[in-house]
Amino acid sequence: MKLMPWLAVLKPIGRPWDPPLIACVLLFFAGGQLVLMSASPERVDALWLHQILALMALLAAAQVPFRWWFRLALPLYLVGVLLLAAVLLFGDTAKGATRWLDLGLVRIQPSELMKLAAPLMLAWYFSLRRQSLAWWDHAVAFGLLAIPAALILKQPDLGTTILVVAAGGFVVFFAGLSWRLIVPFVLAVAIGVGALLAQGDRWCQPDVVWPMLHDYQKQRVCTLLDPERDPLGKGFHTIQAAIAIGSGGVWGKGWREGTQSQLSFVPERHTDFIFAVLAEEFGFFGAAALLAAYALLLLRGAWLAARSPTWAGMLVGGAVVGTTFIYAFVNVAMVSGMLPVVGVPLPFISYGGTALVTLATGLGLLLSTAARESPGSTLSGWRRVR
Repeated sequence: MKLMPWLAVLKPIGRPWDPPLIACVLLFFAGGQLVLMSASPERVDALWLHQILALMALLAAAQVPFRWWFRLALPLYLVGVLLLAAVLLFGDTAKGATRWLDLGLVRIQPSELMKLAAPLMLAWYFSLRRQSLAWWDHAVAFGLLAIPAALILKQPDLGTTILVVAAGGFVVFFAGLSWRLIVPFVLAVAIGVGALLAQGDRWCQPDVVWPMLHDYQKQRVCTLLDPERDPLGKGFHTIQAAIAIGSGGVWGKGWREGTQSQLSFVPERHTDFIFAVLAEEFGFFGAAALLAAYALLLLRGAWLAARSPTWAGMLVGGAVVGTTFIYAFVNVAMVSGMLPVVGVPLPFISYGGTALVTLATGLGLLLSTAARESPGSTLSGWRRVR
């Protein structure tokens, strides 16, 4: 009889996975290996290790019942905020940014934790408030999201800030954010972009200070407006990526035949700008095939999130799918010259360990939200109403 609690713990192990989603991930892994063998062959072996760790993280996260994730939401959020504060006080600084925390045996980047902890925390909060949800609950949710976002922006890390805000923002949206609050925000952004396009030359002068942004972030936006302003300096990334994408044509120059990538004109060609390498060597159809693969992954993820047996699971699953979309959209738009350059990798394709494992863990969490729990195993009051 004493063994029964341990058997109950082991019972969830071996729950079925989703073959279409796993197949999509493995397809991306193969594509990442193919492109990296051209962009940076010396990193291929390391990418194999990163992909194995990511796949293990995905499968392990999928095996954890969502009710356990739900109970960990508040502790994960609080630990993440404390670690972010510790980064600002004791973190390691490299290239002008303080993003890492050295714990002796391991060096961690707490901002990556918040990509999962923030949506979990907001889903937990909305689940508690669901029966009496009011407009101010969304204000509280934005406040909970603003705390880690402000700490990450202080590092500074604009790319990760965007992703954390997006992850939490999707939860707030799916929880029933009123269009009366969304439309004014969209109009404000549109007016701001229009004003920037109209007054860009004057606002980009060296003596003009942009509030809440560092000078290098201002220069990235100004470079987007006019890459020829400094073609051999701040505009080099954008110009060379555009040349690589355009020179690929319809069919591409062929694998390992791209001049811009092979001659090292494309900067960071194994990480943030790997899409330029793919577009140059495989052309329009290669880029279109990659985008189609992302569409399949996102559609499958949306289907899994929609079939979650709990409302909290649906919120978290939707946030995972939305965040993966933001990753792909921001990277492709950045490399194509439609958005400023930020440190956002191409999901499941770019070389890297931390972001890859975080993305894979998110998909594992998505699978966990879609799994059917045994009757009576979920917390009362948060089962989704059919």
